[in-house]
Amino acid sequence: MTDADDLLKLENQLCFALVTAARNVVAIYRPILEPLGLTHPQYLVMLALWERSPRSLNDLAMDLALDPATASPLVKRLEKDGLIMRERSSEDERRLDISLTSVGQDLRRRALDVPRQVMAAVQMDIQQVTALRDGLSPFAGSAPRS
Repeated sequence: MTDADDLLKLENQLCFALVTAARNVVAIYRPILEPLGLTHPQYLVMLALWERSPRSLNDLAMDLALDPATASPLVKRLEKDGLIMRERSSEDERRLDISLTSVGQDLRRRALDVPRQVMAAVQMDIQQVTALRDGLSPFAGSAPRS
């Protein structure tokens, strides 16, 4: 076999490694998030809202790299669970503002241990996780963080 043939082996494909890793990451988070009552996509929404709330649906979707139509069902479910509120903006009735409820704010305290549990599950420390995250930034459409 030639070097060119090796380039087309499934096991040598970056795209395959990333897709497989993404699926496995979600599987690692599942049992950690279950006691919080969150799915992985809902956890990402909550992380964004814990950083800044209230915020518009469009702003939230942009930060999560989702279409608003994809983010909307996540937001509706979190509202149904009492973690967030959706309200029309008083400044622009076309804009839907999303804010945390007191229950959603309190959940943050319980979620503080999630990163440590994930690192323990994959047997990596913060420096290794940071290096991996930063190494993926060209594929995630963002610049490395310091």
